[in-house]
Amino acid sequence: MSNNGFFAAGDRIQLTDPKGKLYSFTIVAGKEWHTHKGWITHDDLIGMPEGSVVSTTAGLKFTAFKPLLADYVLTMPRGATIVYPKDAAMIIGLADVFPGARVLEAGVGSGALTISLLRAVGPTGYVHSVERRADFADNARGNIENYFAEAPTNWDLTVGDLQDKELDSHFDRVILDMLAPWECVEIAAKSLRPGGVFMSYVATTTQLSATAEAIKNDGRFTEPESSETLVRGWHHEGLAVRPQQRMIGHTGFLIQSRRMAPGVEVLARRRRPSKGAYGVAEE
Repeated sequence: MSNNGFFAAGDRIQLTDPKGKLYSFTIVAGKEWHTHKGWITHDDLIGMPEGSVVSTTAGLKFTAFKPLLADYVLTMPRGATIVYPKDAAMIIGLADVFPGARVLEAGVGSGALTISLLRAVGPTGYVHSVERRADFADNARGNIENYFAEAPTNWDLTVGDLQDKELDSHFDRVILDMLAPWECVEIAAKSLRPGGVFMSYVATTTQLSATAEAIKNDGRFTEPESSETLVRGWHHEGLAVRPQQRMIGHTGFLIQSRRMAPGVEVLARRRRPSKGAYGVAEE
């Protein structure tokens, strides 16, 4: 996709009507996009700047932009539930995925998070993705190659279980999005450099608890920290400013920790556990 602010053949375009409804398609020279009120010729879009207003042959108007990453991932074909943009943004920020970072990702799903990781590490970084299901991997590969208009040269995708892979031990970040991430704490510890970040995205409190205990029991990570992100939009019309009736609530939990240096014992966190934290004591 070109990034010069003008539309070109092969670019994804997003049209928004006056009611806020979105339409998206790829610009192909010689083609037409039809609506219930006329059509738009793709050739007329080529060379037009973003932020233009375009009209169908019957006068129906749309605002034209290239879709943002969030727009793309919410509309791309899904083989599995995606990591939502609000969570992907927090993963990139909290895990401090920087330009040039080497990232190991397991649980590719539809490729939404992978796109964010590839953008964050940049051309000097590297992402190695592992996906158990071949059909998910194929769908993710298509979404990622479609977004970047090619197969990224700094990305490898392998199919299978993460636990069965022979991996390098110098990754800067390990990001897991799977049903049982606690089963992969061992290989994460082996794959991360000292100071590297482990992060997992889980949907339920049961998964969160099991992952946290696995990290603590492993002994090679700092005390894990957990969070969730809730996003509430606001309506504003003149002086009528109020929260929107619908909000993006719980989608998942993030749990993160950092790799200790080899042979260094983790400092115990000084705090008193709440009653019942570890079950009922036997009499």
